[in-house]
Amino acid sequence: MDIESELGNSIERSADICPSSLDPADWERFRTLAHSALDQAIDFVRTVRERPVWQPMPEHVRAALDQPLPTEPQDLESVYHDFKDLILPYTVGNIHPRFFGWVHGAGLASGILSETLAAALNANCGGRDHVGLYLERRVIEWCKAIFNFPARASGILLSGSSMANLIGLAVARDAARASHPGEELVAYASTEVHSSVGKAMHFLGFEDQALRKIRVDGDFRMDTGALTLALDQERAAGRRPFCIVGTAGTVNTGAFDDLETVASICESQGIWFHVDGAFGALAVLAGDLRPRVSGIERADSLAFDFHKWMHVPYDAGCLLVRDGDKHRQAFSSSPVPAYLTRAGRGLAGGGEWPSDLGPELSRGFRALKIWFAMREHGVRRFGDAISRNCRHARYLAGLLASVPDVEVLNPVSLNIVCFRFRPAGLNGAALDSLNEDIAADLQESGIAAPSTTRIQGRLAIRVNITNHRTCEADLDLLVRTAERLLDEKALPHAS
Repeated sequence: MDIESELGNSIERSADICPSSLDPADWERFRTLAHSALDQAIDFVRTVRERPVWQPMPEHVRAALDQPLPTEPQDLESVYHDFKDLILPYTVGNIHPRFFGWVHGAGLASGILSETLAAALNANCGGRDHVGLYLERRVIEWCKAIFNFPARASGILLSGSSMANLIGLAVARDAARASHPGEELVAYASTEVHSSVGKAMHFLGFEDQALRKIRVDGDFRMDTGALTLALDQERAAGRRPFCIVGTAGTVNTGAFDDLETVASICESQGIWFHVDGAFGALAVLAGDLRPRVSGIERADSLAFDFHKWMHVPYDAGCLLVRDGDKHRQAFSSSPVPAYLTRAGRGLAGGGEWPSDLGPELSRGFRALKIWFAMREHGVRRFGDAISRNCRHARYLAGLLASVPDVEVLNPVSLNIVCFRFRPAGLNGAALDSLNEDIAADLQESGIAAPSTTRIQGRLAIRVNITNHRTCEADLDLLVRTAERLLDEKALPHAS
């Protein structure tokens, strides 16, 4: 068989062979529109400072999007124009340098390219023998090198740390049940642990009280003395501590648990050590911050995100598991169903499939955008950007120290500053309402978008700096605008 001739004939006859395909009827017209869309996407990122951080969707836009189910084809140019008018202006705004709410990455310009190419390939990376799996394995090997995990460790790319926490705890649970069948299992984390850990425990079939919350110290780190006492009490009551979750970068304040001490406790007592390092784990890339994550290399499982401090386009998270065999035992199907039978050659080969390491068989090509980002910038440059964000947080704390009637509510140890205005004559609910209004006013002004949280019961304006585009001038503008908004409010005078 002349394979090349057959392929050539197939290309020539493609329009005649399948005239009813969903491909464009006019490829050149499609190319023109695609190039225009690419130009607009590039301009959207390049000119980000010229737009509000965020703006609410007007009612007429909501109404225009409230369309019935499309049953007939529509011109692609018309669909794209609706995107420009109804969708593009009203995104969450996290690519903007003054987006300070929540822990969102800012994205990379090259992400436009990598995501476009991934869409063209449309690869299902759940299994089989193709380049998507090889690239994912290479990314995992790079991650093992970053965190000094052993060669036997396994890893999988996921939507984010919420899913990585779930899978990591599932591996921990199954390992504990295999070693201690029939025992009542309990896990531990600080009171500052991310809510996804509690959700993961629930999804895994645990009652809410099976996750014990340990108090934190004055720096919002897990109190390891209280942890040790709780473990002793648990065992005395006949229950089995199976996992301790350490946090590398809490969402509220950016605090790091003492990972070295927690690792030693786990090691001495035979307990699984899971680290939720959603954004803070990548502080390992910054020389001045690396001591904060000391002990993370001793974790049995580690969850972290590329779409936060590495700015890979959403979504892109990762789980590493020190003992790859335990990871496989938790998720490999036994027996393998006939339709997923592996082969020694052909497309059904290729070695281990990611579907053996997690619940998903249908998976996008996440590795491509991570590979692009790491190749383009190198991990040292990402580390420099992380250090710069933390310097910005200290700079902001210094600015706020000179503002009357402002108090900073957290030790500024990383990239998060929680503060509130506290003018004379206000307290309690009225004080909380004032600061909540200022945060909302900042968002609706389009100048900056902080979030709010509660620190020891007090409502705070929370500024998270996880953006490679942020500079000191952005923080100056934030403080000036917040002061002006406060001045515009009618406040009671102190008696």
